[in-house]
Amino acid sequence: MDGLVRGNGQIIEELEAVFSASGWRVIKVLWGQGWDRVWQLDTGGHVAKALSEMVDGQRQALYAQGSEALVEYLRALSPEVEKVMKQLSVDEMGNLLPGGHDPVKVYTAYKHAVQKTGKPTVILAHTIKGFSLGKSTHSRNTAHNKKKMSEEDLIDYAKYCHIPLSVEAVEQAEFYHPGNDSPITQYVKKRRQALDGYLPKRQESNLSLEKPDPSGWESMIKSSGSKQSSTTMSFVHMLNILLRDKNIAPYIVPIVADESRTFGMEGLFRKIGIYASAGQSYQPEDAKSIMSYSEKKNGQLLQEGLTEAGALSAWISAATSYSTCNRPMIPMYIFYSMFGFQRVGDLLWLAGDIRARGFLFGATAGRTTLGGEGLQHNDGHSLVMASLVPNCISYDPCFQYEVATLIAHGIETMMVNSEDVYFYIT
Repeated sequence: MDGLVRGNGQIIEELEAVFSASGWRVIKVLWGQGWDRVWQLDTGGHVAKALSEMVDGQRQALYAQGSEALVEYLRALSPEVEKVMKQLSVDEMGNLLPGGHDPVKVYTAYKHAVQKTGKPTVILAHTIKGFSLGKSTHSRNTAHNKKKMSEEDLIDYAKYCHIPLSVEAVEQAEFYHPGNDSPITQYVKKRRQALDGYLPKRQESNLSLEKPDPSGWESMIKSSGSKQSSTTMSFVHMLNILLRDKNIAPYIVPIVADESRTFGMEGLFRKIGIYASAGQSYQPEDAKSIMSYSEKKNGQLLQEGLTEAGALSAWISAATSYSTCNRPMIPMYIFYSMFGFQRVGDLLWLAGDIRARGFLFGATAGRTTLGGEGLQHNDGHSLVMASLVPNCISYDPCFQYEVATLIAHGIETMMVNSEDVYFYIT
């Protein structure tokens, strides 16, 4: 907490009250090691009381003026406080800094924070805006306007960090290297080795899948005659065909957030089962139905509940398994189109960044679909948003042969030819 939130208050104390009331464990890092000498002298708790009553605005103003101003302010509060503060040397006064800038205090706070206590932990650390960026910036509201450090600022900062460079080298902002044999360098190298190298590496998969057998989906390219079928149902039909293809089926990961029955996918419940790590521990209300809800430890359908972000995270995991696990998968996530690029577009950009490969199906797309539920289903723009992601290939098919052709083409593009793209089909 390095600046004014409410100058007349104490933001750390306010946050402590909020977190404590919610059952959290609160660790406050308020005072650096320089204050330890003060606490030894302050046997009556007078300095601690004075500081606890100081509002944030006053504290910031004093730090901006320097440690001497802080000490003088405290000494003027009461004889008891003055008795303590006048025992400090000039060097001790200069070390009266907030705990958030003390590596030992911060390390200690983290060490305590990671201990398991059965409740979440928050660390509230007090810091100074513009710390060590120069006297004209230290603890001042203008710190955000600081564009460049002066030579004097650089020299002071190098001294603070104990960097053994000459004044001329500091003024030129030269790099400092402690030497390959120094304990510091050896420690850093060991930590990098423990993290499997100096730079992240993509483990490219050396596996590719076979193309779907065209004979399996011949029925999809024939005219349906007088019988009309929505493209959503065409996707479900094609999905069922692929699940019968022994070369493709083990790699398919169907995903829904909540709308299985809306999309006519309830037939998959019994066929491949809904994945549940512990299996099904209850009897569903539709147990007597042919297409009843069926959860299995070896289920293949991921039904993530009412969370588009959760479903899409599962899709991303499967869509990148070709790189992370050397196992290409074919994730197929179907959702109300409005609940994709508009609602979780940040994750879809992330998917592009990390080269995800898979299918997204924007169901119930179009201005006139499900109008009775209001605008949440009236999507006329998801294709525009999808087109902004460079490696997202988007289509809006109108006939079932188009749906089948696009899915087969997508599998060949991503899982056979190993191209780093993903498909969005409405």
